[in-house]
Amino acid sequence: MTIPTISIRNLHKSFADNEVLKGIDLEAHQGDVISILGASGSGKSTLLRCVNLLETPTSGHILINGELIKMKDDKKHGPMPVSIKQVERIRSRLAMVFQGFNLWSHLSVIENVIEAPIHVLGVPRKEAIVKAEALLERVGLFNRKDYYPGQLSGGQKQRVAIARALAVEPEVMLFDEPTSALDPELVGDVLSVMRDLAEEGRTMLVVTHEMAFARDVSSKVIFLHEGLVEEEGKPELIFENPTSERFKKFISTVY
Repeated sequence: MTIPTISIRNLHKSFADNEVLKGIDLEAHQGDVISILGASGSGKSTLLRCVNLLETPTSGHILINGELIKMKDDKKHGPMPVSIKQVERIRSRLAMVFQGFNLWSHLSVIENVIEAPIHVLGVPRKEAIVKAEALLERVGLFNRKDYYPGQLSGGQKQRVAIARALAVEPEVMLFDEPTSALDPELVGDVLSVMRDLAEEGRTMLVVTHEMAFARDVSSKVIFLHEGLVEEEGKPELIFENPTSERFKKFISTVY
């Protein structure tokens, strides 16, 4: 049995008195595409942000390729990572694509893509540019490489964000509702790039409302309700024969 790329065990996360995650277990192996579904407030984005410690879990364990992210309980600040160096090293293996693009507006498209390889990974500038150009060609934006984010559509910005995420050669890609801020006519271009990544065997955790993507591309679907896993399984099984009444109701309203 291979070691999971990501293993989450009994994960809890609270904000003050609000417990958002109430004990989540999740495993992703190399090449898995796991779609995380649920209504607003179910804990989907919080779960994703805990994986790369943009949010610090209240309790539970996260392992990346079998390596436990070590935590300590600081009496003043609550749970904290033991080693910032460990967090930075693990984050360099996990790339996140956000709902709001998060591009640097003062940098051109290609400068956005080469920023992390140069300044985080130490890749020589010329090498980073060659790779960035290839990635932009791949997402259909090579001819926009010298544009600035303000000159791009939402769909183009998100494809640049995907190219930027790929530039650090991540082991896992985390997508936090990557199409929800886009006009409907722009969603298809972004989903097409994501489908291509899935076909390549990329390991992906995807928080999404795109039911067709979840059904057709995922190797596994997880449905969260109020911070707990309400339904999970292979998409062809749970979409055709859901056991949870809440999931039945959810897919009837959004699918």
